Amino acid sequence: MSQEHDQGGRVSSAGEPAPLELGSALTYEGYLHLDQLLDAQKPLSGEHNEMLFIIVHQVSELWMRLMLHELTAAITCVKRDELDPAMKMLARISGTQSQLISAWDVLSTMSPFEYSGFRNELGRSSGFQSVQYRMLEFLFGNKNPQILAAHEGDPSAHARLERALVAPSLYDESLRLLSQRGYEIPESHLVRDFSQRYVPSKQVAGAWLGVYHNAESHWDLYELAESLVDLDYKFQLWRCHHLKTVERIIGYKPGTGGTAGVSYLAKALELKFFPELWTIRTSL
Repeated sequence: MSQEHDQGGRVSSAGEPAPLELGSALTYEGYLHLDQLLDAQKPLSGEHNEMLFIIVHQVSELWMRLMLHELTAAITCVKRDELDPAMKMLARISGTQSQLISAWDVLSTMSPFEYSGFRNELGRSSGFQSVQYRMLEFLFGNKNPQILAAHEGDPSAHARLERALVAPSLYDESLRLLSQRGYEIPESHLVRDFSQRYVPSKQVAGAWLGVYHNAESHWDLYELAESLVDLDYKFQLWRCHHLKTVERIIGYKPGTGGTAGVSYLAKALELKFFPELWTIRTSL
């Protein structure tokens, strides 16, 4: 089988000439800033397994950055009653969530002995302190003003989180849209202090039931509801995989950030971003 050769006698894997002389053209490494990205893994110990720990968490932060990018735009679309592009963005977030869940499978290959070799180097650092994770929770609707205290040392992050805390979440905007479309949403859930934890409502549950019972005529709202359930479901799976990975590696030791570890994570499994969409399923 013959292959085409470039002037240097080299060919690509597809048999096509590979351009080797790029001059000042933008390169793959330059576009992705790989020199900075691949230089960001700096283990503090001499332990082989610390590199795995760092990369899994850095990759997770990159995926969360994409989720925030899509989620912010999706909230704007829902606010404008532009559900077609919103559905695309929410589907992309769901796919990204699957990648986050898979990251725990990689990290769980680490044994307790391997983790203990560098755990002390982490000090008080903990995923609990992730600004992006907290932003995601706020934008989905899990608000907690007390969380801001953990970020007082970083004024920029604190300001970003405070803006997200007081702004309507994805769920808040979804309920506003239901109201605009003629469904009865109590005023207390349309005009309120959005920095406070959401309180489930029987009237809101009734409105979502109406969406499901009128799915053929309000198909886009039905799709929105199912997309929200999917996001909530994937987030619960992520939390569950997190818990089991922590339990597998450190058992019931306290977390490095001062939390109770597994027992703290277990409480988080009870949280739901969109509670009425779960309660109505018994009635459908």
